[in-house]
Amino acid sequence: MEPSSTALPIEPTPASAMASAMASAIPVEEGVEEMTLTVKWNGKEYIIRVCGDDTVSELKRRICEVTTVLPKRQKLLYPKLASKLGDDSILLSQLPLKPSVKMTMIGTVEDEIFVDQVDSPEIVDDFELGQDEVVDIKDKHVNKMKLKRRVSQYKIKLLNPCREGKKLLVLDIDYTLFDHKSPAENPLELMRPYLHEFLTAAYAEYDVIIWSATSMKWVELKMGQLGVLSNPNYRITALLDHLAMITVQSDSNKTFDCKPLGLIWALLPEFYNEKNTIMFDDLRRNFVMNPQNGLTIRPFRKAHLNRSSDQELVKLTQYLLAIAELPDLSSLDHSMWESYTEANAKRRRHS
Repeated sequence: MEPSSTALPIEPTPASAMASAMASAIPVEEGVEEMTLTVKWNGKEYIIRVCGDDTVSELKRRICEVTTVLPKRQKLLYPKLASKLGDDSILLSQLPLKPSVKMTMIGTVEDEIFVDQVDSPEIVDDFELGQDEVVDIKDKHVNKMKLKRRVSQYKIKLLNPCREGKKLLVLDIDYTLFDHKSPAENPLELMRPYLHEFLTAAYAEYDVIIWSATSMKWVELKMGQLGVLSNPNYRITALLDHLAMITVQSDSNKTFDCKPLGLIWALLPEFYNEKNTIMFDDLRRNFVMNPQNGLTIRPFRKAHLNRSSDQELVKLTQYLLAIAELPDLSSLDHSMWESYTEANAKRRRHS
């Protein structure tokens, strides 16, 4: 298996060298407070560079980049602030953090967490966002700056070349392609029906990127177990993990991570853009930064009960192929995909 796209260092770089290397790594807008923190973990120190409009969740993500300790496994200790650092939604500018005071992180790298399905990361159920909230989140300047910073930090490692003239299909894993919570002796028992047939058909018109809100290790493991990375009938362009996501907040004070497609468009601009990209995810909030490009797929749960009746990927194959020749996928209302597929089938029958 090839190393993950985030190129996380196994042997930590000394703090002084890390500070120098990161000095120009993050674009910082004028007026936004820049913060340099020293984090101690496992007997070593790391320089972490963040901004005042970042949340505690973003700080944990940056710590993960250099330690490989997942954010959910981190406990941050700082004089008189331990309880506040437990709230991932708090902005760092709201905390009296001082560069001279070192922060301690307690956490363990998950080297052997994939023995049993119950150890897989849990993603909470979706919550409703009003249309006004979606528009507001997408257009907020602070979120655009977070995306800009993420683009400067994240590197996409291509597993296979991008193909000129192809559209892009971005796919979630958990509950989209795989029931990650039901017990099974073999992961193939939890794979969504018709997955390989779906990817084979889609590959004729679309490059495929897998983007999960979990760690790269989990992404590589699951896709390898399901045979997605070795199937001779299609090729996966790239794998993205939780480090590519950004944290946003709605007007109703809901704080959550999302998957901004703008990151892909910025890093691979010669191939992909908002007009030729579509994303499938069971959580609508994951594409809140690009709502015109997202399609909410029905979650695949209770695989043992639903495996024989689930036809979602069969129907979505028809939709993908029906829209493949359109010049602008973002002009479609993907929430109406089933009606579009039915209308397209009627047109073919009468033509």
